Amino acid sequence: MNRYLLLALLCVAVSCSKAASTDMPAWRWPDPVEPEVPEVVEAHPAIVELGWTNVTASYAAVPEGIAIYKGPAELGGQKALAYIAVADLTKVSWDVKAIDDPTISGTAEALKTPSEFYKETAAPVIINGGYFFSEGGKNYNASIAVSAGRTYGVNINYASLDWETMYYPTRGVFYQNESMAASPLENEPRVGWTFWSSGAKHYLYSEPAKNAWESDPLQVPDANFPTKAIDFVPQTAIGGGPVLIRGGEIVNTWKEEMLYGDGADDKMPEARHPRTAIGFTADRCLILFVCEGRGMTEGVAGMSFAEEAEVMKALGCTEALNLDGGGSSCLLVQGQETIKVSDGSQRPVASVVILKAK
Repeated sequence: MNRYLLLALLCVAVSCSKAASTDMPAWRWPDPVEPEVPEVVEAHPAIVELGWTNVTASYAAVPEGIAIYKGPAELGGQKALAYIAVADLTKVSWDVKAIDDPTISGTAEALKTPSEFYKETAAPVIINGGYFFSEGGKNYNASIAVSAGRTYGVNINYASLDWETMYYPTRGVFYQNESMAASPLENEPRVGWTFWSSGAKHYLYSEPAKNAWESDPLQVPDANFPTKAIDFVPQTAIGGGPVLIRGGEIVNTWKEEMLYGDGADDKMPEARHPRTAIGFTADRCLILFVCEGRGMTEGVAGMSFAEEAEVMKALGCTEALNLDGGGSSCLLVQGQETIKVSDGSQRPVASVVILKAK
């Protein structure tokens, strides 16, 4: 009995040993395949290399051709909080909305906050526009505003500290004559300096009149001063000042444009404040820039004109114009605020620049 049991166990052992030594049968199921993840191609890698973060996905349904970036924690060695909207002008168009005051005569039309402009236009990106003022129950455009060839405002054509000695500065404009598709090389957005001759002519110059508060007033600009003028009839335009960059070079013509007052620090261009700017790059993109300031975020003072110009140049702008800043500075993406506005709530303004899908 024990002999038979031992023999059985030995047979089982041999059988197991043979099974263990043979190869395992082939795998009968296909190897799992990792799902393909579409590669995200960054449209503006040079901007990312500068430390800006693409935050477009933080906003719903931003049209193709528009990218939103948040700036690095420091710009120019200063603590900063800034945003830009970058628009491919082959896919996106820009426009200007403004109160209707084409001759600096004033209008009863109400100023509007950027959010109110958003409710009217539903534009995916909106930024505050040019300078303005209110007086005697009227609102005035103090900066050019042109949409679809129609003029809604002109750059204010006088300046004075005492209202006895009058100056006639040329001031900055960012403009486009026609659609880029019509003639890409000739109709790209550009900057220049303008003077509105009280209804007679609207002049565009390649250089500003070199006025300064410290000097006697120069002559009134005309067809041949400060340079030979071009009749100014743009398709789209927004005014402001100073011109920050022209032809790829920083010019920062705040002195010539007389954008400083009686020496008070809050009026001096060297002071840091919230800023807004518009620019055009060598790769044919429009950039809308805004930075926070006045301590709305701890330690964030804002930028001077010079610092703003350096940032716009670093972003690749070959043309750039400063727009109204301070409490007016505001950038909306799909109706959402980006920076904290320094008035604590949005300031009603006379004009805005918008981006929209073509």
